[in-house]
Amino acid sequence: MKKTLTTALVGTALLAATSAFAADAKENWDQLCAKCHAADGSGSTKMGKKLKVLDYTDAAVQAKFTDEHLAKVTLEGSTKDGKELMKGFKDDLTPTDVTALVAYIRQMKK
Repeated sequence: MKKTLTTALVGTALLAATSAFAADAKENWDQLCAKCHAADGSGSTKMGKKLKVLDYTDAAVQAKFTDEHLAKVTLEGSTKDGKELMKGFKDDLTPTDVTALVAYIRQMKK
């Protein structure tokens, strides 16, 4: 009985941690990314279309970059021809936040 209770408690704690992890990534996405990339990651916002952001719902698009590249762009931002397209969020996100955000983006693909 004691072992069963311990297993149930550990399972519940892991589930809660996973849910909190996902909630934090969604919150960061909504606050920092959705205005350009759209809530669903499609890039279908006015600014997203103007900047020609990638459609993260497209599996073929996501296959073109690594998690490491996505994390680097998230932290450092993106430029083209010397013009900033996206600011970096190194001052706003922890390494754990970035890892969670990358995982959140990866689950957007259909």
